[in-house]
Amino acid sequence: MGALGPMVADASPKLPGITAQDLLAKVQTAKVDGLSGTVRSDADLGLPAIPGMAPGTQQVTDLLSGEHTARVAYAGPDKARVSIIYNQAERVWTTDGKSAWAYDSSKREATKLTLPTHRTARPESKPESYDPQAVAKQFLDAIDPTTKVEVSGTEKVAGRDAYKLRLVPKTDKTTVGSVTLAIDSKTWVPLDVTVMPRKGNDPALELGFSSVSFDVPAASTFAFTPPKGVKVTDQKVPSTAGPKRVAPKQTEPKQTEPKKPGTATQDKPTVIGEGWESVAMIRGAETSGLTGNGMLAQLLAKAPTVQGTWGKGKVLTSKMVSALITDDGRVFVGLVTPDTLQAAAAKAPR
Repeated sequence: MGALGPMVADASPKLPGITAQDLLAKVQTAKVDGLSGTVRSDADLGLPAIPGMAPGTQQVTDLLSGEHTARVAYAGPDKARVSIIYNQAERVWTTDGKSAWAYDSSKREATKLTLPTHRTARPESKPESYDPQAVAKQFLDAIDPTTKVEVSGTEKVAGRDAYKLRLVPKTDKTTVGSVTLAIDSKTWVPLDVTVMPRKGNDPALELGFSSVSFDVPAASTFAFTPPKGVKVTDQKVPSTAGPKRVAPKQTEPKQTEPKKPGTATQDKPTVIGEGWESVAMIRGAETSGLTGNGMLAQLLAKAPTVQGTWGKGKVLTSKMVSALITDDGRVFVGLVTPDTLQAAAAKAPR
């Protein structure tokens, strides 16, 4: 556990004093039967999406830039819905425990996944980066002795009183300067996440509820009927098979031993390092966007070439995200410095 800061007893709004250790314990054991609300995000990580990176591989980097709005609802592991509004279009991921849907209004396409009895599943590519609790957990899992943890005050979020829990990495190998979580004072659920870069005064990521209710949503909230004219693709999870993973497993930022060569895949990234210094490696990334006149190809053409015992490649950097794209098709991504990326590449399987 990191160094725990002092108790805060006099802040606005007025809330009882609490230690960082007690607040952490409450956050990590918080449970709610249901919630619904609107989530807004504003991100400026400064790096375009990397071709070939599986959606959800790294929750924070799913929100690479711009402002986004999502409507969310939750009533248990088998009842959840996310609806994202973008460019006058809508994407919906929802499951009611019997079926799961993924819908894109811009493409006029929907995928239905029929779930057998006693199975639960999420629609493919469900964007958990729009869940403040899931994003907060990524940073909470990174707490180690190199992290200073303190209660830095209180604030109002979506009309609710909240404590501010601040995490400050002590290591200089990460690009993260600090992370502040707004914790609801009644449910102990994270309502807002603000990430500050190590250099600069503007947030790299702000994600939080603009409105929220902890009433359990009605069952009808999670049902979906495709609009007329939408192309529907049906899929089914075999009842005799083991639980089917319909979305890449979220990679927890903890120490992971490098896997044997050939075990890292695009759907199963290898995590190298621990805590704030963790780096995700994706093998066999799509390279079609690395040539020609595309945005990434242009960026790579100007990017510095680096090499080491791990091989040769190009490094892209921003105020928050660093990416190393090697000549043999591996991609290393992390909220770390370029030198940390190369050190991780030297430890990674070929």
